[in-house]
Amino acid sequence: MSGGLSHVTVLLQEAVDALAIQPDGLYIDATFGRGGHSGAVLRKLGEAGRLVAFDRDPQAIAAGQALGDERLRLVHEPFSAMDEALDAAGIGQVDGVLMDLGVSSPQLDDPSRGMSFRFDAPLDMRMDPTRGESAADWLARASVAEITTVVREYGEERFAYAIAKAVATARQGRAVATTGQLAAIVEAAVRTREPGQHPATRTFQAVRIFVNRELEELSLTLPQAARRLKPGGRLVVIAFHSLEDRIVKRFMRDHARPPALPRGLPIRESERPRPPLTLEGDAIRPSAAEVSANPRARSAIMRVAVRNDAPWLDLGSAEA
Repeated sequence: MSGGLSHVTVLLQEAVDALAIQPDGLYIDATFGRGGHSGAVLRKLGEAGRLVAFDRDPQAIAAGQALGDERLRLVHEPFSAMDEALDAAGIGQVDGVLMDLGVSSPQLDDPSRGMSFRFDAPLDMRMDPTRGESAADWLARASVAEITTVVREYGEERFAYAIAKAVATARQGRAVATTGQLAAIVEAAVRTREPGQHPATRTFQAVRIFVNRELEELSLTLPQAARRLKPGGRLVVIAFHSLEDRIVKRFMRDHARPPALPRGLPIRESERPRPPLTLEGDAIRPSAAEVSANPRARSAIMRVAVRNDAPWLDLGSAEA
């Protein structure tokens, strides 16, 4: 952990309970972060239990290495590399997969990461600062149409075109290189504000989601995670954004329905193929007490699905 930054894990007990951990089981934490969920899983595992944790953030990997737990295998890759990484490690099916989506508090609270308009810092926004294109580099080359599409679709911002035009105008004078510059540009372009929300909130969220390919990563990973589950294995996903949750909800729903059969096929209901997943209860949200103690938990929603013994039918990657 760097600079004393801390992260309060959301729905910690609920997520660990949903995994129904077996002491000798094999589990995946697809988003290690600062190890809140992973630590709770490890405390429930016995000596024979194993946990594989993914994260793109080098600081998260360093935090995991500091635990010094031999039952924990860390993978410095996006979770979309799940199949490749597990195959390379000789791992087949697992007992559970946990995905805690979105950005961690240390990433938001560390000015050097450039994810928040609360600090004037280099406009980076990458979850892995060692790979890919920064937000500043993308804004320097993106067309007005591209910026408009990203801000409208990922930020659900109604002033997306005005913001894109303002960015294009501003960069003619000098590069939009800091979070403070971008926040000021957006603030001047947004004509009305939502109560209690900074006018740049939606734009920062949209650019971060785009730069890190967060929705694409999620859509690619859900089928990999579900296919890896043993019969009875559990997929637990916590989302913080409506676009993320829509992908998760549709994926679980679609794979919890019996496969579609040709119209008019003479088959009894009892002979219909079983779906590969079963939905486990209703979606779970943080309690009022948790939201009061940790306001960043207020948008969290957790969904759980259980793997059946039916063959996996790949319907393609999950889509929004």
